[in-house]
Amino acid sequence: MIDRSDLYAEAMMSVIWAEGSANEVTDELFRLARVIDANDELRSSLEDQRIPAARRQQIVEDLLDGKASPVTTALVSLVVANGRVRDLVGIVDRLVALSASRTNRQIAEVRSAVELDDDQKRRLAEALKVSTGLDVEVVVVVDPSVMGGLVTQIGDTVIDGSVRSRLTQLRENF
Repeated sequence: MIDRSDLYAEAMMSVIWAEGSANEVTDELFRLARVIDANDELRSSLEDQRIPAARRQQIVEDLLDGKASPVTTALVSLVVANGRVRDLVGIVDRLVALSASRTNRQIAEVRSAVELDDDQKRRLAEALKVSTGLDVEVVVVVDPSVMGGLVTQIGDTVIDGSVRSRLTQLRENF
């Protein structure tokens, strides 16, 4: 049996590649899915079938206005209209995996206290390639609990260079 998340991810991949904006849109979708998943009030509003689909789509459009590409807004709006918000993280995770396999890359999920610019992402991807021997696509999740530094996960490997982990190590050493 085919999982609906896979169908959505494959359809999204087709749109993204046709539009020629795979990296940008994939990154935006990844971050947005995490934001929606972490915000109970927003997720509940977007899932609430008692609210007309047009109103739920308007919430997405208002939320993303000027902050995301039109392709990202349209794709999330489609998921919301079809009542699949609860599946958004799974859909996007599958999309990221499809994108990575299409470009023969591994995904590095990087948690940082602040957003990284394109140059920082590029340099990090190059450093990870040297370190792991793999072509890496960096997807950044802003996580204030990191405090500073980065926590990087590639598959099952976690590289914790965060200030929080260093402070914990210092406490343990004292």
